[in-house]
Amino acid sequence: MDPLRAAVPAYLLWGLMLSGCVRSVPSPAEAAGGEEMAVWEDRRSLADGRLVELATRGAVPVRVRALRALARIQAPSTLETVLAGLGAIEVPVRDEAAFAAGVLALSWEPLTDAEKARMTEALLAAEASEKDEGVRHTLLESLGKLATPGALKRLTERLSDARPGVPGRAAVALGVAARRGASLAEVPLERAAVLLQSGQPEESRYGGAYLLASAKRPEGLLFLRRCLGDEAPDVRALCAKGLGDAGGPEDAAVVGRLLGDEVPRVAAEASRALAKLATRCSGDCTPMDELLALASRAGRVARGDPAAGHALLALAQQGLPEAGRPVLVALRRALQESVPGAVSEVATGDLVNLDCRLAAALDRQTGALDEVLRCGGGQVPEARRLALGLREVAQSRVKEGASGAVQYLSHPDSRVRLAALEAVAARPVPEAAGPVRELIGGSDLVEAASAASTAGKLKDAEALPRVRALAERVLGEPDIAEPVASGLVALAGKDAEAVLRTWLEHPHANVRRVAAEFLSGLTGQPVRAPHVELPENARRPEPAPAGSTLTFRTRKGDFTVALDAEAPLTSGNLVALAREGYFRGLTFHRVVPDFVAQGGDPRGDGEGGPGYSIRCEMTRRPYRRAVLGMALSGKDTGGSQFFFTHSPQPHLDGRYTAFGEVTRGMEVVDRLLEGDTLLEVEVSP
Repeated sequence: MDPLRAAVPAYLLWGLMLSGCVRSVPSPAEAAGGEEMAVWEDRRSLADGRLVELATRGAVPVRVRALRALARIQAPSTLETVLAGLGAIEVPVRDEAAFAAGVLALSWEPLTDAEKARMTEALLAAEASEKDEGVRHTLLESLGKLATPGALKRLTERLSDARPGVPGRAAVALGVAARRGASLAEVPLERAAVLLQSGQPEESRYGGAYLLASAKRPEGLLFLRRCLGDEAPDVRALCAKGLGDAGGPEDAAVVGRLLGDEVPRVAAEASRALAKLATRCSGDCTPMDELLALASRAGRVARGDPAAGHALLALAQQGLPEAGRPVLVALRRALQESVPGAVSEVATGDLVNLDCRLAAALDRQTGALDEVLRCGGGQVPEARRLALGLREVAQSRVKEGASGAVQYLSHPDSRVRLAALEAVAARPVPEAAGPVRELIGGSDLVEAASAASTAGKLKDAEALPRVRALAERVLGEPDIAEPVASGLVALAGKDAEAVLRTWLEHPHANVRRVAAEFLSGLTGQPVRAPHVELPENARRPEPAPAGSTLTFRTRKGDFTVALDAEAPLTSGNLVALAREGYFRGLTFHRVVPDFVAQGGDPRGDGEGGPGYSIRCEMTRRPYRRAVLGMALSGKDTGGSQFFFTHSPQPHLDGRYTAFGEVTRGMEVVDRLLEGDTLLEVEVSP
C-alpha cells in the first residue's frame, strides 16, 4: 500500500482521490543515477540532453525519476519528451508523464499557444485511450491545469461519465481551470447537482460543490442552497462560498445559519459570504443583520476558544461597505467588553488583535488611518497597528486623503514604511515623491524595490537614476526583480529594454521570467527567456534525514509535521533553519480562515526570508487539509516561509511544493490567528 495513503485517516482519503493517486517515486538510492539526476534537477540542468535520454529509455524507475526532474525544471523544450511518455507501455511511466504535463501547463513562464495546442492534443488522445484508472485520473487533473477550450470540452463530457469517481474528478478539474481564468459559462451545472445528491460519496459531493463555487453562475444558486446542509464540512464551506460570490441578499438567512457551525472554517466561510452579500444590498440589509450574531464569538475567544475568532477575522479581511460600519463597531465593542473576562494572556492577545483587525476594516471604509491609532487597548504594538491599517487603507475605494500615508514613509519601523509605500502606490500623491526617492537608495532592499515600483506609479522622473542603479543590483539580489522592473519600465519606457535583456541570461529562473514578461509588454511581441543552468556552486540544502519530523511549539499548543522524502531538499532546508533556531519568536503573519496559516518570515509582513532561495520540488502530494507547503513569489523563490492548509486547495497542486503533513495537533493549527508566535520548531530525529 502507498505509504502516504496508509498514513491518512479514512475521512481524509477522498482528498487524495480528488487529486489523483499518490504514487510513490523511487528515491535517488533506488533509481540508477538517481543522485546524479537530483543534482541536475536542482541545478535546473538538462545535462546536455542526458536527462531527456533517461526519460525516454532504460529501466522504469529511471524514466519515472527523470520525468519528475523534467517536471520540476519546467523547460518547454522538453515538452515533446514528456508527451511521448504518455504513450509508454508501463503504467508508472504514463502516470508520471501525465503529472509532468500538468506541471508544465502551470509553468511560471507561460506556454505559447502552439505548445498549449500540442499538449491539449496529446492529453486528449491519451485520456481517451487510457485503461488504467489512476493514470486517467492524473490526466483529468492535468487537463484542468491546462484549461484550454479543448480540455474544458473533454472535462465537461466526463461529468456524465458512468465510471465511478470520474465525474467528481472532472468537476474538480473544471474548478481548477476556472481558477486559471477559464470560463465555465457552457458547463451544464445540473451535472454538479447530480454529484451533490444524497447517497453520493463525499469525493463526488465535494467535486460538485467545488464546480458550483468556481462557476459563480446564478443557475447554480438553487443547488448551492441545498448543499449548505451537507454532512461534510468542506462541502458546506464551498456552498457558502459559492452563494457569497453568486447569490444575493435574499440568501443571507440560509447562509447565516452556518455562522453557528461547529467547524470554524465553515463559520468563517459563511461570515465572508455574508460580507460579500452585504455589498449587494439596497436599503435594509439582512446580511448585515445576520453578521451581528458574530458578537457572541467574542465571549468564546475570551473563554479560550481562539478558533471561534476565525469568523471575525474572515469578516475583517473581507470588509464591509460604508453602511456596515455599525456592524463593525458593535463587534469591536463586544471584543473590548470581553477583555476583562479573558481566561489567559493568550485569549487577551487574540481579543485585542481581532479588535485592531476590525478597526483596520473601518479605516478601509474611510481611506484614512483613524481607528487603528486607538485600537487594542494599548496592548498591540504601534508598528503592527500602523502596518495593518495602512495596508487596509491601500485597498480603500476612497481616493481622497491619500497624503496621510506620506508621513509614515519615514517611520522607524520598516514594516510601517513598506505598508505606507503600498498605500501611496494605490493612491499616488505628488508630495510622496521625495520620501519615496530616499527609500530607493536605502539599505533595505525589499523596501527599496517597493519604493522603485511606487516611484513608477508616481511618474517621478527624478527617481529614474536611483531605479537604474537598483536594477543593476538585481543581478545579485534576484528577489527584487519584479518591483524594480515595474518601476524601471514605468519611468524609462522603451529605454528599459537593454537592462531587461541582460536579465534574460540571469541564472535565477524568476529574474528571467520577470524580464520576459516585461519585455513582451514593451515590445508587443512574446519574449521567452532562454534556459539557463545554475552554477555548480549554487546553494543546495542538505537533504532531510529519512523519517524527519518537525514539532511546532506555540502558546496555543504543539503540532507535529511529517516531512516528505519526495521533497528532500525543501524538507532539508526547513530542518536546517529549525536547528539554527531561525523560527524562534517568528509569527504566523498571515492567517486566512478556510485557506492557510502562514509563517516563517523574519520581517513579519510576508516580505522576508533567509537571504537565499531554493528550487521548487513538486510532489504528488495533493493539497488536502493539513498539508505543509512552501510559500513562493515566483518560480524557485522558496526560502523560509511555509503554510498549512485549513482545507483542500486543489488549485495549488503542482504549483507550490507540498512537502509534509500535520500528523498530530491539527486542532492547534485551527486555533492560530494572525500574530501568534512560534516559540520553537524542534527536529526529530
